[in-house]
Amino acid sequence: MTGADREPGYRFGRSSEMARDASRVEAFSDAVIAIVLTLMAVELLQFSPDAPDDRALPAALAHEWRAYLAYVITFAIVGQVWLTHHNMWRYVCRVDQMLLVLNLLLLMFVAAIPFTANLLSDNLRGPVGDQRLSAALYAGTVLGEALFFNLSWWWARRRGLLHPDLDPRLAQAVARRFRLGPLLYLVAFAVVFIDPILSLLAYLLLVAVYLIRGPGDLPPAGREATEPGRGVSGPGR
Repeated sequence: MTGADREPGYRFGRSSEMARDASRVEAFSDAVIAIVLTLMAVELLQFSPDAPDDRALPAALAHEWRAYLAYVITFAIVGQVWLTHHNMWRYVCRVDQMLLVLNLLLLMFVAAIPFTANLLSDNLRGPVGDQRLSAALYAGTVLGEALFFNLSWWWARRRGLLHPDLDPRLAQAVARRFRLGPLLYLVAFAVVFIDPILSLLAYLLLVAVYLIRGPGDLPPAGREATEPGRGVSGPGR
């Protein structure tokens, strides 16, 4: 058999790879966030070992107010993460390897939130130095997930992974809104060194800002639907 008759060997090329939609990424992310919320409830909604045994139930519950505060604020933050992730990924029509990695890194920070929230609730009773360190770790965790939200959206736009009918002006408005998160988290991080509890309350302000419907959020039910990705409404237009 001559060289001309031989079948050419396989040569790797990107064109030979199959693309994939975002359905598995969304399902996996939803599962991780659901587990995070469950673990957070288990970690925070319990009496601490150092709680006095001779207290009546109302007094024992009042003794744990820091844990309940951390639970409410952290549930609001993780809930806002889920809402933002849900809204963002409905615009992603396919994924590549880097977007998968960025989403995993985002979930890595989300999965660490129960640990840092529990650490924070325990140390809010301790010395000021421990309060500030635990609050700084908490702030760093939520700042990390916010940064990877921004990177994920930036990469999806850059690589053409978003829905082809998405209005570029809407994509830009969503990017501007996402950039607001890390800025507010940095403010909360700075407040840690003034008052750790005040820093926690700053997170509620961030959640409240994101609950105001803006670019990229689902439209109200009962209104006539527009073409996919055509409308831009809310803050950041």
